Amino acid sequence: MTVSEDLPIKQGPALIALQWLAIVSSIVVAAGLAYVVAARYYLHWPATGVHTIVMVAAIWLYMTGALIASQSRQHLVVDYLSHRLKTPRARAIHRFCVTVLVLLIVVAFAYWTLRMFMWGSRFSTTMAELSIPVWVPQSAIGLNALGSLAYGLRDVYESWMALQRGEY
Repeated sequence: MTVSEDLPIKQGPALIALQWLAIVSSIVVAAGLAYVVAARYYLHWPATGVHTIVMVAAIWLYMTGALIASQSRQHLVVDYLSHRLKTPRARAIHRFCVTVLVLLIVVAFAYWTLRMFMWGSRFSTTMAELSIPVWVPQSAIGLNALGSLAYGLRDVYESWMALQRGEY
């Protein structure tokens, strides 16, 4: 039993915005890569800067996709042990332990992201070719860190409250 099977997911405005951001990022990545291939091999046009745009869009796509998965509790899970546990209480305790472990990992990720921003704030670095500030792709990582932290706290709270109420 995975966490995603247990709890309903609310389709709020934040999730809808994330989904649209992922869709737009996907379109930019696909169109950019198609342009690079067509421009380089068939039309012999320059593709200067398109790689940079595709890379920035890909970072936004990966980070929003991971955040959508966290929000809807569909991120990667290894549920072998939870299926082997016999009692619902043991599965609930296991779920709580897993959510705490995930939260600890997310806290480390958020800390490293904060350190990245603190380091980057000392410079005004831009990406090659188009002079895109590095904070543009880094902000996708920051969004993911904040969102994952919020969803990690939510999951720990909900699994703890389920244990307290005896909802196995």
